Amino acid sequence: MAEPGVETRTRSSVITARAAASFDPVGRSVATARAFVRDTLQGWGHADVVDDAVVLTSELVTNAVVHAGTAADVLCLRSDHGVRVEVSDHYPEREIPLQGGRTLAHPDRENGRGLLLCAALAGRWGVEYTATRKKVWFQLDLPARPVGTRTAGPALPVDLLPATEDRVRVAVVQIDGDGSITSWNEDSEHLFGYSPEQVLGKPLADLAAWPHTPGIGTGLAEALQLSRWEGSYGLRGHDGRVVPVYASHLRVRDTHGHPSTVCLLVRDHERAVLQTPLRPPVADAGSESRAADPFEVFIGSPAPDDLDGLLQRTVERARDMLDGDSGFLLLATDDETELEVRATTGLPSARQRFARVPVEAGAGRYGSARMPAVHEDLSAVPGAVPLLDGTGMRSVVTVPLKVEGRLTGSLGVAAEGPSRYSNEEALRLQFAADRIALAVESARLGELERLRRGSLSFLVEASDLLAGTLDRDQTLALMAQMTVPTLATWCAVYTIADQTSEPSLSYVLHEDEDRIDGLKALLASIAPPDPVPTPGARVWHAPADAAHRAALATSMAELGQEHTGPLSSGISTTLATAAAVGGETVVLPLFARNRVIGMLTLGRPADDHFRQEILELAEDLSRRAALALDNARLYSERMAISRSLQRSLLPPGLPQIPGVEVEVIYRAAGEGNEVGGDFYDLFPIRDGAYGFAIGDVCGTGPEAAAVTGLARHALRLLAREGFGGPAVLERLNAAILDEGARSRFLTLLYGELWPQEDGSAVLKVVCAGHPLPLRLRQDGTVEPAADPQPLLGVMEDLELYEQTVTLDPGDVLLCVTDGVTERREGTRMLGDDGLTEVLTTCTGLTAGAVAARVLRAVEHFAVEPASDDMAILAMRLPEPLKGE
Repeated sequence: MAEPGVETRTRSSVITARAAASFDPVGRSVATARAFVRDTLQGWGHADVVDDAVVLTSELVTNAVVHAGTAADVLCLRSDHGVRVEVSDHYPEREIPLQGGRTLAHPDRENGRGLLLCAALAGRWGVEYTATRKKVWFQLDLPARPVGTRTAGPALPVDLLPATEDRVRVAVVQIDGDGSITSWNEDSEHLFGYSPEQVLGKPLADLAAWPHTPGIGTGLAEALQLSRWEGSYGLRGHDGRVVPVYASHLRVRDTHGHPSTVCLLVRDHERAVLQTPLRPPVADAGSESRAADPFEVFIGSPAPDDLDGLLQRTVERARDMLDGDSGFLLLATDDETELEVRATTGLPSARQRFARVPVEAGAGRYGSARMPAVHEDLSAVPGAVPLLDGTGMRSVVTVPLKVEGRLTGSLGVAAEGPSRYSNEEALRLQFAADRIALAVESARLGELERLRRGSLSFLVEASDLLAGTLDRDQTLALMAQMTVPTLATWCAVYTIADQTSEPSLSYVLHEDEDRIDGLKALLASIAPPDPVPTPGARVWHAPADAAHRAALATSMAELGQEHTGPLSSGISTTLATAAAVGGETVVLPLFARNRVIGMLTLGRPADDHFRQEILELAEDLSRRAALALDNARLYSERMAISRSLQRSLLPPGLPQIPGVEVEVIYRAAGEGNEVGGDFYDLFPIRDGAYGFAIGDVCGTGPEAAAVTGLARHALRLLAREGFGGPAVLERLNAAILDEGARSRFLTLLYGELWPQEDGSAVLKVVCAGHPLPLRLRQDGTVEPAADPQPLLGVMEDLELYEQTVTLDPGDVLLCVTDGVTERREGTRMLGDDGLTEVLTTCTGLTAGAVAARVLRAVEHFAVEPASDDMAILAMRLPEPLKGE
């Protein structure tokens, strides 16, 4: 493969002839330039390099006049060693000036292929830049002229001569006795792409694909040991592709008596160069005529490894075979209702890949892609070939690709001049299409299978991620992150709160983070898509239209001109953002539980279309994402309702009690629970009297919380009616038993507090089956402040009594639930004794500090988190300040 660079002449290269021409920046100039180069080289007698020169010139002139939009200058130079062709273009002139010198859209996706062909076909090539133009040149070496005649045969008519390509390359490879390569000539390098340094010393078997064709029973190692051998096999080139060759092996020995094998190799379809005359003919005149066709030469070689490469090579060879200005190949969708553009050459960038056109474009034979069609003048039948609308092409020939009677695609060649094609060209193109159809379909199915396997893995991973969260915002972020950049360049998610609400833009993501803000501003400035419940993707033109108007307005502002066209208010996007959303944009409904809850919007950059397989995958993802998003919505709504109900079970606030410090710590067990079976309350009963309670309903969760609400509200009501402690608890016991099967037993500590003027406080306490309240005196002693009595909700007849306790200044009353005392670590339990030990260390602390120290002791007692509700109520009578 030739390397680019500036030509350095190591031998004299005298220019013996030159020819130059300039071509306007119009599509028909490509065909004119090809004709100019072909006529010039044939006139110089160099027909053996004409085909390569025409192919390279066609690509380079196409880049100049079609893609860059400038005039092209072509210069042909002949020397004694070869032919040099130079193609120059001017820097592109932009119709609309752009901010910062950046282009609005990417150049045509065929960009750069001309240089790749130069590297593959030319002996030397390079690119030169000046202040006003760019020049790409390539040089084709002339084949060596043999001196003398080694053999002769009868003169034959031209149509009976063996067919070859532009120049026959004969690779001469010498193999030593061990099967390693010791000699590798220039044609070997040209045919297979390896330099001598890359292959010398390596076994030929490392390169061979043996046998290339059926019917060869001898292995390569055995063939190299034979005195003579002729046949076909394949050699893997530097690009990884297998090149079929016809080989002639001759076993020789050198002056030292060491044996080696000389291998002469040519392309398999040029086997007549090496094939011995005594060998029976293997091809009839029909196959010879097929080999002479450039497209048939391509078909006879191994197809490119990938589908895109195969399709691109097909349209290029089809265009050159019919001397057209453009070519295109479309593949049919699975339902055969649409054709998807997969490869083009010579068409403007607007005819991008993956655009779709209907199979039935009109009535009659010529309106269907299922039959060959020749249109002599498209201007007389506008819309006959939708792909060519607005391209300037006037004549076109299209043929179907069919496999077993099923339409798999369409191949077409077009020209700018009218009446360029007839039924004869249609037959040639159909013959070529029939040869390539099976290979294309096989490659397409292979690509489709790989894509479907990848799609399955993608959907499995997406389902796992979406099922792993019930948070709405995180679900929105996951939806966008899974689509960008795997399925689209950018993504926007609209959500609908209810059936009466308008869609709201909830999340925007672009693969380039710098464009997210501009994209969000653009989408926020236009009306959201309509929430249509119809499944499947539908095209949405509003973002691209708004982006184009914004780009036009920005460019006009740079020119200092006043734009008079309609502009959407509030659009302040940059040109980069306009390019980002200039391609196809599709909207997929997020449909869950019989209503549309939002829309998933996917977009591509300028001139890009979505593949049908990508849209089908996006539709599958949207169904999963819609259900996940709706689950997150329902979970959020129910959690909000649950929290609201749970908060109603807690006291609205703690009253300020004169001369008493109060601190409460409450922890409910279970994720998402704010209230459980433990509860507390502190409320004023009447002037100078306050009621307090701390209790524990059997169990945790919502069922226990229901009894909690009953107990707390009943306590307040009964206490304010003037009932004493025993009467309040007895009536509460009856109310719990009235709940029947829903009733749960309850332990409860209830008391009434009367602060005194001397700083002390009088307590009347009833402890119904609850952990006993503990009193911490100033001297550090701890003692129970009440006696145990029967719990509530078990038996109907209770005889309860209250106990009176007087708290002195500096004393602390600690009330807890069993979630504190029954804290466990293995077989150990904190218990009443452990709580007493903790409380003895709290002398002199405030109520808040006492409660915090108890909570810390409970948490540190075990490694595992608490499994039971927990409530801590601490009341302290502060000591009077000195001097009072």
